[in-house]
Amino acid sequence: MPPEHDRRADVIVVGAGLAGLRAGGRLGEAGLDVRVLEASQRVGGRVTSDDVHGFVLDRGFQLLNPAYAELRGCVRIDELELRSFDRGVAVAGVGVIADPLRHPRLASATGRTLGADGIATLARLGRWLAADDDAPLAPSLDVAGVGGPLRSRVIEPFLSGVLADTTGATPARIVRQLVAYFLRGTPALPARGMRALAEILAARLPTPVETGVRVERVATSADGADVWAGGRRHRARAVIVATDPAAAGRLTGCPEVRMRGLVTWWFAADEAPLHHALVVVDGLGRGPLANAAVVSNAAPSYAPQGRALIQGSAVLEGDEPDEATVRTHLGQLFETSSARWELLATHRIGAALPGLTTPWRASDLGGFTGVFVAGDHLGGPSINGALASGRRTAELVVRHLEGRKQR
Repeated sequence: MPPEHDRRADVIVVGAGLAGLRAGGRLGEAGLDVRVLEASQRVGGRVTSDDVHGFVLDRGFQLLNPAYAELRGCVRIDELELRSFDRGVAVAGVGVIADPLRHPRLASATGRTLGADGIATLARLGRWLAADDDAPLAPSLDVAGVGGPLRSRVIEPFLSGVLADTTGATPARIVRQLVAYFLRGTPALPARGMRALAEILAARLPTPVETGVRVERVATSADGADVWAGGRRHRARAVIVATDPAAAGRLTGCPEVRMRGLVTWWFAADEAPLHHALVVVDGLGRGPLANAAVVSNAAPSYAPQGRALIQGSAVLEGDEPDEATVRTHLGQLFETSSARWELLATHRIGAALPGLTTPWRASDLGGFTGVFVAGDHLGGPSINGALASGRRTAELVVRHLEGRKQR
């Protein structure tokens, strides 16, 4: 049971996911006394990793884009020791689409995959990226004339894994931001796993994260806000609730954003089924997987010497595919047998990404002065969105506290 804290912090942050860690760091930079409380025994929330038989397994297939503006604002990129994927996508059953400047040997294959129609669709996609409508993704692409095989075989399968959305309901504005980052930067993985990002953010806090502290209630007080955990009251001038949307709704009464799920199967093999480090999608739609990759081709530190780490991920909707179906689909994607691969883990993440359709903004929650909310359900369904929400909410709190001083 956590000890009672008689001192009154300036701000208590509930949750040590990326949004909470970024908020705590920004508050510390502003010279405030901040405490970060975390229910689990580790930091990072959904962005974490496990060590399994010498392999590094992130909790679900994740990518870190060094082009993220918020990332560059809170860590040194070289600290992450990033290992990059190849810049492009392998379209199983169709071909490959890769950046010809980064991968000139794949330029002719890319041209064959696209064809004249695909190149024309790319031009329309470029115009769509420059537009500013906020319709749902699917009708927005329709209006822009982005269709044909490039859309059905590449764009939609790829984005379904990025967004955990097979319906095309995500606002086009959010998708444009993510696609723009993919064009600016090359997705990568930290050598130590995705947990490295959270560990770096936590190390920069003015005081260590208090783990194993489950918050039961948050309420305003005459001079700020109170947090109850383990039957004890923790006092602060303001509170940021940086939990998942369900917990944030329980603690603050804020609208709850529906979350979308993903499931990832991790396999070990004695040799890699292919030698590139491209994310693979199925251009023929033969199975349940949204994407697959030989992760160790991009990040060798994720696997022991002489072994390969392979992932396959599916959007979690309806009945979950069984292992046999997943193995069959992986065999089709990699054009090999997966029968002898060892299943290391299956990560079912029911609340992987926020299913944003009408996003609302972080605010001082009218009538609940001093309590704020942060998370990727406010900033966008990505690491950049989580970091942005944490920073912006922290800056809102700073202004709130400065305003109280002046009254």
